[in-house]
Amino acid sequence: MKKGFYIIMAAQFFSSLADNALLIAAIALLSDLLAPQWMTPLLKLFFVLSYVLLAAFVGAFADSMLKGRVMLITNAIKVAGCLTMLFGAHPLLAYGIVGFGAAAYSPAKYGILTELLPPEKLVAANGWIEGTTVSSIILGTALGGLLISPPIARHLLELNLPLIETRTQAAMLVITGVYILASAFNLGIPDTGARYPKQQSNPLRLLADFSHCFVTLWHDKLGQISLAVTTLFWGVGASLQFIVLKWAEISLGMSLSQGAALQVVVSLGVAIGAIIAAAKIPLQRSLSVLPIGILMGLALIVMAFITHDLAPSWSLNLGYLQIPMYLVLANLLLLIVGLLSGFFLVPMNALLQHRGHVLLSAGHSIAVQNFNENLSVLVMLCLYSALIWFDISVKLVIVLFGISVCLMMWALMRLHQANQRQFDSVALIGEHKH
Repeated sequence: MKKGFYIIMAAQFFSSLADNALLIAAIALLSDLLAPQWMTPLLKLFFVLSYVLLAAFVGAFADSMLKGRVMLITNAIKVAGCLTMLFGAHPLLAYGIVGFGAAAYSPAKYGILTELLPPEKLVAANGWIEGTTVSSIILGTALGGLLISPPIARHLLELNLPLIETRTQAAMLVITGVYILASAFNLGIPDTGARYPKQQSNPLRLLADFSHCFVTLWHDKLGQISLAVTTLFWGVGASLQFIVLKWAEISLGMSLSQGAALQVVVSLGVAIGAIIAAAKIPLQRSLSVLPIGILMGLALIVMAFITHDLAPSWSLNLGYLQIPMYLVLANLLLLIVGLLSGFFLVPMNALLQHRGHVLLSAGHSIAVQNFNENLSVLVMLCLYSALIWFDISVKLVIVLFGISVCLMMWALMRLHQANQRQFDSVALIGEHKH
């Protein structure tokens, strides 16, 4: 890999680290404000709303200047959102501002990969980027949990920093520093030499261009499968973030900080799966991972039946430490869910980026991808919030999500088989842009 690739990874790592730490801090702030439980998943909804509303415009913005400069500007917007929450804005509004920055950041982050690297390195690059992103989710979630935990919060408050009076304010000050560190790496991102025609600035023309890109990618026999799979994955994954926290609280009797640690286990599994996929699955065989999606759905269903009542007398004896068997099983299953997810997602992402680069441009194809994936996130989070509003048990919620994943993945496998009967679309993988 080129040196610039590692600078991109570092910038992405710290920006994503701060995003995930801030989510945990925002959840804690909602709890401190005694906000209703259905409001918690709306944090993510407000975050991803910009991905949907700005989809027609961020692709052109990402292609209008050097990608490193785009990443620097959009990271500054994230800093503004974090500071807004720090100084008293409602968490939903402030996290929405961070989402606004993230929506414009994403096409540049992924688009620069197709500018910097040849197609045959995209799966490996995606493996590294996803592994780095997931590492940032692991450490960011853990960092957020640590910063709001009583011992760390107490030490931060004892510093008597000006305007810092609560545990969440102290956490957000640290997180702001992480965003600033990401900006420092943004300054070092190299010029890839890629240049695009002057980008359209008329909003109606941009909407028309986006519609054309949207239809082009969905009509492509390879693009439609990879786009549908990643759209489904991100919708379920966003909901799973909150489902795990709720499941940890209701079924396992855990606190928010402990539940955040379970999210770390899922993320660790995703990182392992991503690294294995990067090493073992070339771009030409990316569609061979489709059945893994059904296994992921089945694993989710099994997760619903693990509770603190399961085998209460069994435990894992590690010398002085005894871990209840239900916690061992919970962590093992979440690790498997994450591993399957990472192994499944990386080849699909690489295929989608490759087809988008061949058919469209880097920024525009990622904008279409973000629109679809985050529209799915909005729908899934609204559905999950509604289920919480109607007081549906977390066990039933998990089973419903697992069954939905299995059925939708089966339908997508059938669609791919139908496409292949028309002509060998897989033979298109690896072709260069004409």
